[in-house]
Formats: sequence, C-alpha cells, structure tokens
Amino acid sequence: MLSDRFIQLAEFVRQHGAWAPPIAGLLAFLKSFPVVSVFIPATAPLLALGALIGAGSLDFVPIWIAVSLGAALGDVLSYWLGYHYRDGIRHVWPLSRYPETLPRGEAFFRRWGVLGIVLARFFGPLRASAPIVAGVFEMPFVPFQVANILGALLWAGILLAPGAFGFGIARDWIR
Repeated sequence: MLSDRFIQLAEFVRQHGAWAPPIAGLLAFLKSFPVVSVFIPATAPLLALGALIGAGSLDFVPIWIAVSLGAALGDVLSYWLGYHYRDGIRHVWPLSRYPETLPRGEAFFRRWGVLGIVLARFFGPLRASAPIVAGVFEMPFVPFQVANILGALLWAGILLAPGAFGFGIARDWIR
C-alpha cells in the first residue's frame, strides 16, 4: 500500500543519498502546486527524509535547501498562473467548482497582507491556493517573493525538524 511505498522510497534514499535532495525538492514542489498537491501525499515522505537525517543517513542542509527551493518554485509558478490568467482561472477546476475560494483568499490577504503568504504555507488548504490567489489579486511580486522564500525556509525546517533532531518516533520506524 501507500506506507509500503514510503518505506521503499526511504530505503532507496538511504542507499542512494545523492538522490535525496532532488526527490525532496520535487516532493515539495508538487506539494506547493495547486491541484497536484491534492493527489501527491508528500508530507509523509518528507517527514521520512527528516527521520533519515536524524538517523545520520542524510545531511540536513542540502535537504532543507532542496525542500525550500521546491516549495518556493511551486509557489512562484502558482503566482505566475494566477497573475497571467486571473480572468480565466476562475473558470478552471477547482476554482470553478469552489467559487468562494477567490473571495475568501482576497479577504485573507486584506487581513494579513504579505504575511499571509508565510502563514498560508502552514495550513494545508491555503498552502497551494494562496500563491495563485496572490497572483490573481496582483500582489506585488517582490514582497510576494520575499514572503514566499521566508515561508518556504521556515516550513521546510519545521517539517524536517521532528525526524532530523529526534523529536518524533519516525526515526525509529525507519531503522
């Protein structure tokens, strides 16, 4: 099942550590990208990579940078899609099926501003939709990008920390 695939991925990464950063970055990218994030269960594999860090099989910094970079790139692409296709994107699934998403996103950004980009990273439903909404509502790119990078670095560190620094039981499960 799915847990068997996580174990296989963890074992592959343990044996081929050079693949860990690209795999981690790709998982984070997919987790940050709208629609795709619903179908790609990336949190558990990323937590498992944190556990491999804690077990001494991987180094923290390259994985942290890769996860941060993948997440930030996913958000930049989402922002770009929202910015360039703002009028038509309202008619594309899933926004067409959930028309309240854009007004809620706008209210969220009115309340939190650019800080909303950082905060959204930590809430599943907002993680993939906030950047596209920011693009639709033409949030200035430079403040968006600063918040995007800061949020990605924080999110990646917090996601990897339990396994990497021994705060969870995942490390013992991987061994």
